[in-house]
Amino acid sequence: MLPKMVSLWPLTLICFLAFSVSITHSKTLKRDVKALNEIKASLGWRVVYAWIGDDPCGDGDLPPWSGVTCSTQGDYRVVTELEVYAVSIIGPFPIAVTNLLDLTRLDLHNNKLTGPIPPQIGRLRRLRMLNLRWNKLQDVLPPEIGELKKLAHLSLSFNNFKGEIPKELANLPELRYLYLQENRFTGRIPPELGTLQNLRHLDVGNNHLVGTIRELIRIEGCFPVLRNLYLNNNYLTRGVPAQLANVTNLEILYLSYNKMSGVIPTAVADIPKLTYLYLDHNQFSGRIPNALYKHPFLKELYIEGNGFRPGVDPIGAHKVLELSDTDFLV
Repeated sequence: MLPKMVSLWPLTLICFLAFSVSITHSKTLKRDVKALNEIKASLGWRVVYAWIGDDPCGDGDLPPWSGVTCSTQGDYRVVTELEVYAVSIIGPFPIAVTNLLDLTRLDLHNNKLTGPIPPQIGRLRRLRMLNLRWNKLQDVLPPEIGELKKLAHLSLSFNNFKGEIPKELANLPELRYLYLQENRFTGRIPPELGTLQNLRHLDVGNNHLVGTIRELIRIEGCFPVLRNLYLNNNYLTRGVPAQLANVTNLEILYLSYNKMSGVIPTAVADIPKLTYLYLDHNQFSGRIPNALYKHPFLKELYIEGNGFRPGVDPIGAHKVLELSDTDFLV
């Protein structure tokens, strides 16, 4: 038996070498090569100087382009991640990006992109993270974003988007983090967002939004896993409804700088893990429920700039809760 086993070694070695050669020389899909070279031609020198050669995935002698991640699918390599941020890219959103159909991450944050997000963005069906914050993008959001069914992280904050927040965002079953703050959105926050079963963080602060919290949470069983709700610096009116206690996973509730009024219901103290409650600079009145002062998790209660009765005291020291880049890891 031993001679027969030894005789198999040459064949095994040949197969291994053939497999290794096939991986080493797998070609980058022409579609992706064409798209990335179109993007390269439209970008500024800060990116282009690091993108050497014609193959974004590298050709053996040259490494992959900076910020480009590729993977092998069958006989070809495809681009799965494009992360080109904080390099002062100037100009419109590069529409050729929407031809990279295998992208799972697209990060172009902290550049100087202008104009709208093209409706072709809906072609990126495998996208899990889209980060365009800190640009100069504008116009309305295309409803086609609602076609990105695998999207878990969406950050469009610190731009100049306008119009209403599209209700099609509620068609993203995997969405966990939604950042829309510091734009020019108007109208009401779609209550359909409450149907997102995985949404943990919703930030629509610093816009021009109107409406009430009661309208936002009107769908039964809404926001089942939401932890952080930022509604600050808008034009929301009326009071905090007792039904908010049904959003049982809330930890941060940020209502500062709106036009809300009325008394704070005792039911708010029934939110079991409420940690930060910002009510400042509204038109609230009456007293703060004693139950909030006894809440086991509440670290900060900020109440300045309201019409509360004398003797109502804050809890903790107010601070701005900042977002770190680690929150964008998928």
